Amino acid sequence: MTDQGLLITNALICNDGRVTPGDVLVRRGRIEKIAREIPAGRVDRIIDAGGKYLLPGFIDDQVHFREPGLTHKGDLATESAAAVAGGITSFMDMPNTIPNATSRAVLMDKYRLARGRAKANFSFYFGAANDNLDEIRALQPGDCCGVKVFMGASTGNMLVDDPGTLELIFAECPTLIATHCEDTPTIRVNEERYRQQYGEDVPFSAHPLIRSEEACYKSTVLATTLAKRHNTRLHVLHLTTAKELDLFEPGPLNGPRGSKRITAEVCVHMLHFDERDYAARGALIKCNPAIKTAADRKALLAGLVDGRLAVIATDHAPHTLAEKDEKYFQAPSGMPLVQHALLMLLEHVHDGTLPLELIVEKTSHRVADLFAIKDRGYIREGYFADLVLIDHRSPTTVRREDVLSKCGWSPVEGTTFRSSIHTTVVNGLVAYENGRVTEAVAGQRLDCGGR
Repeated sequence: MTDQGLLITNALICNDGRVTPGDVLVRRGRIEKIAREIPAGRVDRIIDAGGKYLLPGFIDDQVHFREPGLTHKGDLATESAAAVAGGITSFMDMPNTIPNATSRAVLMDKYRLARGRAKANFSFYFGAANDNLDEIRALQPGDCCGVKVFMGASTGNMLVDDPGTLELIFAECPTLIATHCEDTPTIRVNEERYRQQYGEDVPFSAHPLIRSEEACYKSTVLATTLAKRHNTRLHVLHLTTAKELDLFEPGPLNGPRGSKRITAEVCVHMLHFDERDYAARGALIKCNPAIKTAADRKALLAGLVDGRLAVIATDHAPHTLAEKDEKYFQAPSGMPLVQHALLMLLEHVHDGTLPLELIVEKTSHRVADLFAIKDRGYIREGYFADLVLIDHRSPTTVRREDVLSKCGWSPVEGTTFRSSIHTTVVNGLVAYENGRVTEAVAGQRLDCGGR
């Protein structure tokens, strides 16, 4: 695109807690002007929104795009293509790749892999381990979006279960710490109990009982206790229980007493599914931590409204269907979600359970604030033009043949959502429109991080 730019007209702009009709002019990758009406002048292209909603792009603070090392499931190119098709314009990728991103050398290699291939903007987490405290101490703000601490079961060397190491990480980490909170000893006791009852044929409906409320709560208590002791900037990922919500303060992220030091996230599938869905979907919705009860789902929705939950993410984690077609203990946890996550959330707007303005806040504004992402997450003059145009009057039926993730399936196949993603713009370039990912590879490294 040349300096002449892109003009989006007749949009319903949802931003900063309001919906207002207007136009947006984009030049050189940034928003140049926002007004009720903007004369066309000299622009490369005009998109007439025709009353569709224009949102800041979804910033997903938790994905597993599988590269390097697990690229038979997904890679930075395929999964970012699925992301822009779903209105996600930026992502933060987890460190449990092969090799694990527990050294700065591997972390920097992931940035090199993304450059020129990622269709959405990107940042990467650094992984904590029991033996890499010196690497964590040496991190500089901006090297990564945060340090990921697996306080529950994980892969490779990434389960941090040494109490002394945990204490030092929380005391000395120079960046935000993001935690996966599940208590491994509790899970192992539960696994053994169900194995004794069922052998290897444990039903998938037992998953939320094995990876139980108790396992989640015990680990989240430990994380928040350590963070309070050391004044750590802590972000607890993918909460699944009503009980855990009691550990977090309601109210805005930035209030009269300053910014919250301890925040929490919920994922789209925890707001969409509950334990009743295991009967039909089984391994396809097996994930860690587990999808739990309808009462937990209701409480998580309330936690978004009262501010206990700061952001919404996907925890996109693709596996092949062959891998999922195993018995309980062999079937891996995780599912592909980036392509349909925003559509899943928009169902709550149609149902009247969540307002659109709140969804924008939790998927864009607060993510940018929480991770100190420069010039993104809002529709503001001077900010990067990361935008998504939503058609709230045009339904989308999820079909396997339309899934863009490399794994080739979706846990919401057969579902008809009442909205559709019309256009996604990344850094001023159209990355997706009218059902097709474009040739644009516009993703840039996110300017984020800090304590």
